[in-house]
Amino acid sequence: MIVITGSESFVGKELISQCKKNGIKFIGLDMLDKENPDYEFHKVDIKSSKIADYIPENVDAVIHLAALSRDADCKGKAYECFETNVMGTLNLINVCKAKNVGQLIFASSEWVYDKFENGQEKNEDSLIDAYNHTSEYAFSKLVTEINLRQQYELGFCSVTILRFGIIYGPRKNNWSAVESIASTIKNKNEITVGSLENARRFIHVSDITTGIIKSIGLRGFNILNLTGNNLITMRNLIDECEKIYGKKTTIMEKDHSTISIRNPSNQRAKQLINWEPKISIGDGIRTLDKFL
Repeated sequence: MIVITGSESFVGKELISQCKKNGIKFIGLDMLDKENPDYEFHKVDIKSSKIADYIPENVDAVIHLAALSRDADCKGKAYECFETNVMGTLNLINVCKAKNVGQLIFASSEWVYDKFENGQEKNEDSLIDAYNHTSEYAFSKLVTEINLRQQYELGFCSVTILRFGIIYGPRKNNWSAVESIASTIKNKNEITVGSLENARRFIHVSDITTGIIKSIGLRGFNILNLTGNNLITMRNLIDECEKIYGKKTTIMEKDHSTISIRNPSNQRAKQLINWEPKISIGDGIRTLDKFL
């Protein structure tokens, strides 16, 4: 049995779908309303003491997805960001202790990594300089990672921190560059980007949730990057979308010389939990169609 916080989030809904397919028993917790749930669901805020009422004793794992999960939701709102992402998680940690939970799986982000000089690859052991962070969201995730490490060293249950890459997939809003570019190529004749050489290790939501499931039962304290296999540039994305939609688009590049590349390695996840992203960027783009 597992408990999923943020069960009504983009990742949470896909995770629930995969749990059902794999016969994994689960309880979903979220502060959003859910009409006629077809699983055990409770509306509760992770900051509330009432969350203890909905986490059974001795569950195998709590998968903690609930958060203010976008930089835009946190920018200029440090108090709200830390109240939810940091204090909410500390509240959940206390409940997990009281309920003798076997494992806490925390959804972190590749944005905890600071500067990527010249597109260098970074892994989970790369040093992070908190002074380089200007994002409240990224800093809240990093602080929570530190809290979890400290709690583990003080006798807390097994902790797995999953640093998600840039997630994309079929959804109505909160798009990444993948959905935005696919929609523009499909529906318009011109597109504007910063630099065509900007690159990310984009990862489909289905591959993310497969990684979450494979991490269930991992013992000890572990940090894993769940990112795509390859760097995908904006040029790659545009080319792939043009091929899929049979179009040639006028491209306007605003700033060719300022190139942003984020390159977090996924090798440890491959080795430790036998996980591998399966969905190519082309196949991933094809899953987006009904929302573009």
